[in-house]
Order: sequence, then structure tokens, then C-alpha cells
Amino acid sequence: MKVGLAYDLKEAVALTAGQPEDALEEYDSPKTIALIAAALDLQGHSVVKLGGGREFLQNVLCAKVDIVFNIAEGRGHFRSREAQVPAVLEMLGIPYTGSDPLCLAICLDKPLSKKIVSDAGVLTPKWHVVKSKEDLRGTSLLADIAFPAIVKPAWEGSSKGVRLNSVAETPEQAAAIVTRLLDAYEQPVMAEEFIAGDEVTVGMVGNSPPSVLGMMQILPRHRQWHFVYSVEVKRDWQNLVDYECPPHLPATTLQQIEEASLKAFRALECRDFARLDFRIDAKGVPYFLEINPLPGLGDYSDLVIMALKMGWRYEGLIGAVVNAALERYPLCVRG
Repeated sequence: MKVGLAYDLKEAVALTAGQPEDALEEYDSPKTIALIAAALDLQGHSVVKLGGGREFLQNVLCAKVDIVFNIAEGRGHFRSREAQVPAVLEMLGIPYTGSDPLCLAICLDKPLSKKIVSDAGVLTPKWHVVKSKEDLRGTSLLADIAFPAIVKPAWEGSSKGVRLNSVAETPEQAAAIVTRLLDAYEQPVMAEEFIAGDEVTVGMVGNSPPSVLGMMQILPRHRQWHFVYSVEVKRDWQNLVDYECPPHLPATTLQQIEEASLKAFRALECRDFARLDFRIDAKGVPYFLEINPLPGLGDYSDLVIMALKMGWRYEGLIGAVVNAALERYPLCVRG
């Protein structure tokens, strides 16, 4: 098949004055695009690089592809930015991999996705959303959550805005972090009760039914009371953390994580693949943090590291995503 590849490169987007230094964190590198293209080629497909933004719009109108492999994060800092490329493809009637525009927009909005997942019976830490500095003037700021709390932008991925110093011990500390994030990211900020235990990330593939590809525990090499899987850690993961896959956790905890992952995937109506993050409390109870229905596919990305540790080959992971999508588009298979 002729497969279009939609993506956003860091090099294609200019970092403007006033933006935080991690503003382009979620965009991909040419190396990642080359890896995906090579994997698709090994699957017997002909690859057309569509790019992102205006370049994508121009190329997709001319390329006449059978399906698009979508990893485009979208442009701007809108909460619906990940929905931009799928929305265009749906308008043009072009099949694509991954979740639909509504799912992508909802999942990038951390508080909204937590509400939906919580309603589906998945345990998640309590949270509070601050939309503006005016919200900070009330005397009951964050009174409905316990401290310590982690403070982060409400509409970001790739740990943007999540730093080693993002955990607040008091409402006053939280207010200072909230103020900084409101100025830097121009979006609501979420304060969430901090679960001090281990972090586990879960990979999922497929649709009917979806299945857990694997689970991976993130273990800091220098144990801190408030370990945060922050942007600093992810940039230097080879030196700062070890990945244990599968995790050495009680069987009951692993079962709870799997059940919660399947519930969240279905409740949010994800498709083809996703990655979910959990924290485990001192009693072994998992708490859902967030879900990424458009997870990174670079050789440094958690989903890829996990898949390789589980015995997958990189091209096998990419092929599994394509095959899951093709099951939804049987006409593509028939040509």
C-alpha cells in the first residue's frame, strides 16, 4: 500500500520569544521519522512523507495515499491540536492510524480525561484546576485535595511543564508553581494529589479487543522522596532511571493495572495503540494519571523501549499499529 506519514519535526517549528524552553518537546526528530519509514518499508509499503502543518495540507491533497500513519502532534498550544491532522483526513475521506479527533482532543485535556476515566470506575488521584490567577485569590485554594501535590499544565504531553520541582508541599507552594505555569503555557493548570510510590507505564495495541502489550516500571537510580518522571529525567533517561519490564510487583497489582488500562482505553474510545501512566501507592493500589493515544515512537520513547524489552522488533510494533487500523478499514486491505 501507499502509506502517507504525517508528523511534526522540531526543526520545522520555530521557538518564539516568550515560549518555555520545552515548547517543542513533543515534536519528533528526523531520526524517528526515518525509523518509522524504514519499518513501513519492511512491511512492504511505499512511504510518502507528508510532514505537518501547511506542508501536510499541501502534500496530502496531491499524494493519493491509501492510508496515513499519523504521529502529528499538531500546531499551537490548543487542547485540540492533536486532532488537527485526523480531522483533515476525515474531511478528505482518507483512512489513518490511531484515535479519532474527539478522542485525541479529550485525552490531551488531562482533567477532562480523568473525569471520564473516573466515571468508568478507574481510580485516579484527586485534582483541582486553576484557570486564571484570579482563581488563586480565594482563601479555599486547593482545599479539596491533599498535599503534597504535583502541579502541571492541563493540556500538555511529553512531560512539558513537569519538572523535578513540580511537587508542592503546601497550597502556598502550589500557588507559586501555578502562577509560573499560567504565565509560561497560557492554559489552565492542574494540581493533583501526589502518589509517592513507583511509576508504571502501560502499552496497548489493537481494538477488538485491545490488549496490553506490556507494563514497564520506572525506577530512579537516585531514589528521592518525591521522584517525578519529569522532562529533565526523560531527556537523560539512560543515566537517571532503569526500566523494569515486566515490573516486579504483586500479581494483584499487575491485574488491577491491566483492568484499569482496558477500562480507560475503552471509556475514552482510543484506537489502535496508546500508552497509559499509573502511580502505585504504599498499599500496591494503582492510580491512573493520564493516557497518551498518540505516544512517541522514537527509539527513546517509553512504548518502544517497552516493546523491545518484551521481545518485539521495532517493525513489528509499527506493523501492529497499521494492522489494527486496517481492521477498521477493510477496503484498504482489498485494495
